Amino acid sequence: MSTPARARLTPAAPSTRPVRPLDGPVPILAAALLWGTTGTAATLAPAGAPAAGIGAAALVLGGLLLFLSDRTARHLPRRCGPRERRLLALGAVAVTGYPLTFYPAANRTGVAVATVIALGSAPVFTGLLGWLARQGRPSGRWAAATGAAVLGCAVLVLGPGLAGGGTAVDPLGVLLAALSGLSYAVYSLIGGRLIAAGHPSGGVMGAMFGGGALIVLPVLFAGDLGWLASVRGAGVVLHLAVVTTWLAYRLFGHGLRRTTAQTATTLTLAEPAVAAVLGVVALGERLPAVSWCGLAVLAGGLAFLALPGRR
Repeated sequence: MSTPARARLTPAAPSTRPVRPLDGPVPILAAALLWGTTGTAATLAPAGAPAAGIGAAALVLGGLLLFLSDRTARHLPRRCGPRERRLLALGAVAVTGYPLTFYPAANRTGVAVATVIALGSAPVFTGLLGWLARQGRPSGRWAAATGAAVLGCAVLVLGPGLAGGGTAVDPLGVLLAALSGLSYAVYSLIGGRLIAAGHPSGGVMGAMFGGGALIVLPVLFAGDLGWLASVRGAGVVLHLAVVTTWLAYRLFGHGLRRTTAQTATTLTLAEPAVAAVLGVVALGERLPAVSWCGLAVLAGGLAFLALPGRR
């Protein structure tokens, strides 16, 4: 923590030793498992609850929990140099970008299409931005695993629509979904860079999400908050805030200590797989055979990336 800001911003040389699954992939996959419960939980919200309002409420409460539960988050801006403080501010803005673009995208083009575009584009954006920022060129193994995982994700999520003859796609919805993937890529890269510079993962996530909570607060209060007064509404927000935000991002930050942001965003493609299985088990949904094939391809890509070895 006492090194100069310039030194802290210099990416560390890549390690030559293999990354063990418990060092990074397992916490990130666990975070993706928790994120996969988001859709099922949101279906339990009261009728009329706005999708953007649900996301904003979860970010406000979850972001404040991340900030207040880690004392290093409160002191992190003072311990950062000017360039790192700008990175933290950009990370906070990027954190708000995901819910503010993804939920409108889902409303315009459907949850399935928005999920594929957002989660499928995030690893690509992360790889390209990381390369441009000189944080390392993506490896061939990463490219192969990511390609397989994105293909499997698309077939898994879009399978029901394909089996039923296709679904309408809204151009603005596609753009918004891609912007949400870009937002996720940006704050993942910034978080990974600050953590690699020696800052505690909990402090980095807490500072970014605490700042994001403050930024999105006006969006929450601009809408109708009556649904939050119900038991179901409060229960849904508590689950999204505590489980899918506070706990999941603490795991995600821990995983970033030993995993590159490029690999991490690919591993989180496990999220739609968890959501699909939960839909079958908890909501009685049915998946066509093509979706199960997509799930198998997705699982294979993630397993290949998570196995010990250089990435």
